[in-house]
Amino acid sequence: MKPLSEQDSRKLFFDRIFGSEDACPSLLIKPSCEILERCGGLPLAIITMASMLACQPIRLLEGQWEHMQNTLASKFATDSKYEDMMHILDLSYKNLPRHLKACFLYLGSYPEDHLISRLELVRQWVAEGFVSTSGGQDVWDVAESYFNELVNRSMIQPQYTDFVTGVSFCKVHDMLLELIVRRCKEDNFLSLVNDSQAVVVEAQDKVIRRLTVVGLQGIDDGEGAITIAGNLSQICSLMILQGSNWVPPLAEFKFVRVLFLCVSYRHEMALDLTVINHLSHLKYLKVEGDDKSIVLPGQIRVGPLLDTLDLSRVTSSSISLEIVDVPRLSHLAVPKHSRLPDRICEVKSLRTLRGFSLPNDSLESIVGLSELTTLSELFLYCPAPLLPVPAAAWMGALSTSLEKLGSLKDLCLGPFQSLKPIALCADALSLLSPAFHNLEKLHLHSGCTFSRVPRWIGHLHSLRELWIGVKQLLREDVVLIGTRLPSLAQLGLRVAGVPLGRIVIGGSTGFPALKS
Repeated sequence: MKPLSEQDSRKLFFDRIFGSEDACPSLLIKPSCEILERCGGLPLAIITMASMLACQPIRLLEGQWEHMQNTLASKFATDSKYEDMMHILDLSYKNLPRHLKACFLYLGSYPEDHLISRLELVRQWVAEGFVSTSGGQDVWDVAESYFNELVNRSMIQPQYTDFVTGVSFCKVHDMLLELIVRRCKEDNFLSLVNDSQAVVVEAQDKVIRRLTVVGLQGIDDGEGAITIAGNLSQICSLMILQGSNWVPPLAEFKFVRVLFLCVSYRHEMALDLTVINHLSHLKYLKVEGDDKSIVLPGQIRVGPLLDTLDLSRVTSSSISLEIVDVPRLSHLAVPKHSRLPDRICEVKSLRTLRGFSLPNDSLESIVGLSELTTLSELFLYCPAPLLPVPAAAWMGALSTSLEKLGSLKDLCLGPFQSLKPIALCADALSLLSPAFHNLEKLHLHSGCTFSRVPRWIGHLHSLRELWIGVKQLLREDVVLIGTRLPSLAQLGLRVAGVPLGRIVIGGSTGFPALKS
């Protein structure tokens, strides 16, 4: 590709910092031109430099630019565009605040072109202890701000796979990843292995702190396996990605804090993961696999230090959890239709609860949900229609609990196993008086069908995503959704009966932000 022209280079640079070149102070025009000359029309260099300068406090702006200009002038002694680019990227890294450097290097745990989950990443940062708080700040909000700052500095590339909820994933540019890998080696920050013949050696003056193994297939536990020399107990983070079927002996990882296992089918035997109950320092545990590739403990003991337990991508017929004294557990996700624990009400630190099915023999745990007042994400599966407890009873209990959850931003119920028997009872939620006025996503799937659009939905002014089913749809229902929900970008509307009159989406019925 040809470099950008001078005109396009200036537009990219000034638009990123000031919105337009006309808004640039006159005293900064000259250093800007000299910085652009060093960037040589390379888009990544231009946007990285511009993003770095845009993030500087205004009072330091002029001096900061002169410093950048002088630094670049001293570094650019070669004719190599590649070396010039790496100097610019290295300067961007050195200019990161201290609290962001470890978070940025941690991206080296993921291989090239890997689509990295935003939620997964910030939860790992928290577990690693990279996120610092003060003055009553919420650690998860601070971690999200770290992610946003790296995006603003163009150090990571946001992937807009979900236009409703914003950035759900990110990637790292190949050249930035090269910088990360080099820095990780220099600082002994982490080791990444993607070669079945690799030997990871612990030198006398260094220890392996973090280890990632990527996509290693066809390795038996004996010949051809990776060799790790040294004391495995010093490893605090282990990630097995892209369906590797080689996993080091977990019992030796006595102080591991982050454990992410994506395990493929193993021909010789399933991987025994019962040892996870004895890893007492775990703060983050995520496992992906099925009954043929992994063996989980009969009852998974949630440790007192655990922040995140994610088993949502485990294909298993039964998951049993022992939840006792878990003051830090914030994110809990299990395979679909796992039974909701009876003592779930005691886990008051929970912010995410996903995958559980409402019990079909008791209302106690449903009522207990009302005590989880810090929940921001709730995804429950509703029980089958043939229950000891009538559907109207558990729906009413659920309605009462939801009224207490004022922090909810994402609520999903369903799908039901049968439509007709339960659809008559969904109106128990019509009288809900929700406290979650900041709700952004509401998914009521399959059998959760109301007679009419509930009036309380009109109070959810932050709602951006709505999926709902009704028996009857009137024009006033459409007007309520279209005019009272100004941020609604995605609407899924199931109508069981034929509307009595013509229904118009848009125009006088509102929907100013609707995309889908």
